[in-house]
Amino acid sequence: MGKLLLVEDEAPIRTLMRMALTTAGYAALEMSDGRTLIETLEQGGIDLILLDVMLPGEDGFTLLDKIRRYQVPVIFVSARSQLADKVQALQAGADDYITKPFEMMELLARVESVLRRTGRKNSVLKFQNLTIDEDQRQVYGPAGVIELTPKEFDLFVFLIRNRNIALYREEILEKVWHDDYEGTTRTVDMHVASLRKKLRLSKQIVSVYKIGYRLEDRS
Repeated sequence: MGKLLLVEDEAPIRTLMRMALTTAGYAALEMSDGRTLIETLEQGGIDLILLDVMLPGEDGFTLLDKIRRYQVPVIFVSARSQLADKVQALQAGADDYITKPFEMMELLARVESVLRRTGRKNSVLKFQNLTIDEDQRQVYGPAGVIELTPKEFDLFVFLIRNRNIALYREEILEKVWHDDYEGTTRTVDMHVASLRKKLRLSKQIVSVYKIGYRLEDRS
C-alpha cells in the first residue's frame, strides 16, 4: 500500500503511529531525528514522510528544505497548533499539517489523502484471496469478479483500510455514506451482512458488541 517514514523523537507517539499504519497495511520505517534521513531517501522507495517539527538537531523545517529535491510528500506532525505555524509549514512546501494530539483515524485519513493527491496511492489492495482494484471499482476472487453494489464496494474498501480496528456503526455511516445521508445504522448492518455472504468473510468481519464491526486480518 505504500512505504512511509516516521521522523519523531517521542518514542511512545512514534510507536503508536507505526502500529496504526502497519495495521492499516502500510510499511513504516522509524527514526528519532534527521541524522540518517537523507541517506534513507537516497535508497529510494519512500512514498511519504511524517515529520515532526521539533526534533533534536535539525528541526523539521530545515529537513523539509533538504527533502524537497527528492520529491517525497511530507506531512508535518507537531504540537504547535497556531495558525501561523500551519501556514508557515504549508508555504514551506509541506503537503499537510496535523496537530498533536490526534486520533489515529485522522492520521490514516490524512495519509491516504496525501498519497492519493500526489499520485502515490496504490489503487490495488489485497485481502487474503481477494484483489480490490479501486480504479476499476472491482473485487476479484479466485473465480473472477465478485459483483458488489457501489456502497458495498465503498464499505469493503473502508474496512480494509482500517483493518483490525473496531469501527463504530455511526463512524462507518459517516465515512461511507457521508454526512448528508439520512438513513440509520441499520443500513450498515444490512451491507455488512451482504459483504459477509458475497465475499465469504463471515469469520473475518467480526461484530464488536455495542460498537460495530472489525475486519480481522490474521495474515
